[in-house]
Amino acid sequence: MTTTSTLKWADISVGGELSPIEISVTATVIVAGAIASRDFMPVHHDRDYANKQGSPNVFMNILTTNGLCVRFLTDWAGPEAMVKRLSIRLGVPCFPDDPLRFTGTVTGKSSGSGGENFVEVTFQGANSLGKHVSGTAVLSLLDRAGA
Repeated sequence: MTTTSTLKWADISVGGELSPIEISVTATVIVAGAIASRDFMPVHHDRDYANKQGSPNVFMNILTTNGLCVRFLTDWAGPEAMVKRLSIRLGVPCFPDDPLRFTGTVTGKSSGSGGENFVEVTFQGANSLGKHVSGTAVLSLLDRAGA
């Protein structure tokens, strides 16, 4: 579920869970993500080529996975949140018609200068094969005078 207002840093607790989301992964999502990120490797858009390489189907590229991770984080934190740092590790492949289920936990909070506050999270995206992506992120939330 997309948050329409940005979370308040003071309302976030270490150990709190991020709102989980499930993202439908279709062949169109995989192909469009590859093309949009200028990844023209045939394994991301040509099923026959992917089959010849030993894959049962086309599979998602890392840049699309990165984008979906950021979507998960900002859907939770809100439209004014900024992802300052993202570190991911890939696991099992992501094939069409196997949704990704994202979950996460707040692991830390810190204050910066100029009203900028930071939230650290760990997260993962899994499908029927197991963990597709796991990672950590730091998000910035501006303190808008207690808003």
